[in-house]
Order: sequence, then structure tokens, then C-alpha cells
Amino acid sequence: MIDAKDVTISDSEWEVMRAVWTLKRVTSRQLIDAMASARGWSESTTKTLLHRLITKEAVVRVGTGRPFEYQPAVDEKDSMGAAAVNLFDHMCAMRAGGALLDVVRSRELSKDDIKQLQTLLAEKAETAPDKVSCNCLPKEMMANGNCNCD
Repeated sequence: MIDAKDVTISDSEWEVMRAVWTLKRVTSRQLIDAMASARGWSESTTKTLLHRLITKEAVVRVGTGRPFEYQPAVDEKDSMGAAAVNLFDHMCAMRAGGALLDVVRSRELSKDDIKQLQTLLAEKAETAPDKVSCNCLPKEMMANGNCNCD
């Protein structure tokens, strides 16, 4: 497997990757049928997205015979984590906590997920600052040296 941090996946490519991760090993026909059923996509759309994922090395062709089979070359959990970290890297650090709250509110979570979150939050609370600093611009570039994000 390659490092998920090295692969940027578009929204449409995520849909194909979800199918590949779910099916583990899939022919192009199976993938085309799955995307047509799940998303109403044409054969050419799915083929184009599959080709992009192969070029990005997120998916690899396995075996030598026809029909060609494909499997993921990046781990699903690692890819999800890398995408989430990348998204939060583009946000003001002061607002990341609020965004996380919104995400948690909008998702169905298992009891085990909640327990793990509670444990992690308790650990982070021990060393958390009273306020997270803004990271939008260097402090000397902000009006009066203050952030307007809060």
C-alpha cells in the first residue's frame, strides 16, 4: 500500500474508491455496474475515474488475465484520515473545534466510536490551551496584531 497522504482524491473519485474498498477486488464491469446502479453514471464516466485513480496509484490492476481486476493501493481508513487532516489544515485553527462539533453532530456514531472520542478528548483536555491561536496569517500581518476570527 502507498501512503494515503500522497494521494489526493476528488469527490467523484471518492465514490469509486468506496466501491473498490467495499468490493476489495473488482473487475471494471463490476465497477461500471455498481456506479451505474449507485450513482447513475455512464460507463465512460466510471472508466475515466478508474483510469485517474490508477494514474494516481490509488488503485492497481492485479492479475494478468482478462477480465482485468483492480484493488485498492491505499488504505481506506488512512485515506479518510488524510483527507480530514488536509481539510482542517485549510481552516483557521481557532474554528477547527467548532467544525469538529458540527461534524460530530451531523454523523451517526456507534457507542464504541463515542467511547473512543471521549477517551481521546479527556487525554487532550489535560494539555489543551485555554484558547487556540489563529494560524491564518503571521501575527504581525493582522490588524493591531489581533485575529478577527473569534
